[in-house]
Amino acid sequence: MKKLLVANRGEIALRIMRSAKEMGISTVAIFSEADRNAPFVRFADEAVCIGPAPSSQSYLVKEKIIETALALGVDGIHPGYGFLSENAQFAKMVEDAGIAFIGPSPFAIETMGSKLAAKEAVAKFNVPLVPGTAEKISDVSKAKTIATEIGFPIIIKASAGGGGKGMRIVANESEFVEQMELAVSEAISAFGDGDVFIEKYVTSPRHIEFQILGDKQGNIVYLFDRECSVQRRHQKVVEEAPSSVLTPELRKQMGEAAVNVGKSCGYYGAGTVEFIVNDKLEFYFLEMNTRLQVEHPVTEMITGLDLVKEQINIAMGHPLPFSQADLAIKGHSIELRVYSEDPENGFLPDIGNLEIYKPPVGEGIRVDDGFEQGMDIPIYYDPMISKLATYGNTRNEAIKKMIFAIDNYHIKGVKTTLAFGKFVMQHPAFISGNFDTSFVEKYFHPNQMNKEEIEIAALAAVLHLEELENSFSHTEKGNLNHKSLWPNKRN
Repeated sequence: MKKLLVANRGEIALRIMRSAKEMGISTVAIFSEADRNAPFVRFADEAVCIGPAPSSQSYLVKEKIIETALALGVDGIHPGYGFLSENAQFAKMVEDAGIAFIGPSPFAIETMGSKLAAKEAVAKFNVPLVPGTAEKISDVSKAKTIATEIGFPIIIKASAGGGGKGMRIVANESEFVEQMELAVSEAISAFGDGDVFIEKYVTSPRHIEFQILGDKQGNIVYLFDRECSVQRRHQKVVEEAPSSVLTPELRKQMGEAAVNVGKSCGYYGAGTVEFIVNDKLEFYFLEMNTRLQVEHPVTEMITGLDLVKEQINIAMGHPLPFSQADLAIKGHSIELRVYSEDPENGFLPDIGNLEIYKPPVGEGIRVDDGFEQGMDIPIYYDPMISKLATYGNTRNEAIKKMIFAIDNYHIKGVKTTLAFGKFVMQHPAFISGNFDTSFVEKYFHPNQMNKEEIEIAALAAVLHLEELENSFSHTEKGNLNHKSLWPNKRN
């Protein structure tokens, strides 16, 4: 591969281009009018304005992207995450144009893009599933009957899409009709598809996902797990690898289940299998994301792999240069998504100018960003400023480095999730590993917290870290010699 077009923007576009350039591949950026002066545009070897600021007129216009790729003679298109990364039609258009799509097959994207189709596919491979409907449903009265049979609480989910849209938790029968109607309405608005399905709601759930990697020769491995349970609005804010609650035996069991999910759709490329885990550490398949994940840095840091390079090599037809036996966890990594949001105001976006922007640097600190001091945060796109990741030999060391990195990350002009990230790192529930997806609802009450409470929590956290420092480690030595240049450096 000689030339790669990145069909995305911001930090992920920049991150992909850097790995491509390390491989000797020239890069093409597409950009909207709002991103004309963005770092990823300047970094690319070639850059083409694809349209106006709204993504519907630029980053989501498939025909324009294909036309640009053909005009510039590119060999491959990397979709990043978001936008068209899980659009089966776009993947097919790329392939039909004679260009390598840096991702899975259109069939795999389509299969896993429908939660119901995914459940049907993985069931044949004996992957554990949450009790629920086997097919989509839109009839409210029929759905109510099924929900009653399953037993409350239940969760209603949109068949198409994700990101927490079209999702409703229903505690009892009396509120079912209202919540069902809201879920259908939201699903139609977000995805143009009002079909939903119903599952038993898993109480005290943890969100644990497995990174898989497959080649076109049929080999699939798992690159271990990520804990993604600290969320707001059903979307991740803090991720870590590996999870602090999985035993080696359970990790192996879940990893093999993740591989079977990949086999169920003939998967190749990088993908993520998401599981929900209850308080008894019983796990169930949730969904599969057929793309590179936002939180991929923590996996890179504990494996030494460069997932973007692996994606490109797979797309070129190369077999995986390692087997499952070659892979092992080394150390621990934590990622905080630094959003331009106000945690004290319901995590609502806070758009403005980056009057001061100085990311932290240091050993074991990685910052994937796409902004510079003086830039405006555009109103048209996701408000994520950067991904801040830290690495340590132990979980506690990674936590301490994250606190240090947050304290040395200077942003002025917009409100961010940095302070929230520090709150998480210092909270006894997070430090102990005893938390689930309700962490924010249970513990984060900014308007009720005074200075004294914050100081007490911080002191408790420090003492707890000291207690655990010598008693808990996730370090495992491996023989993999396929190192990434990314783990311990900033962009």
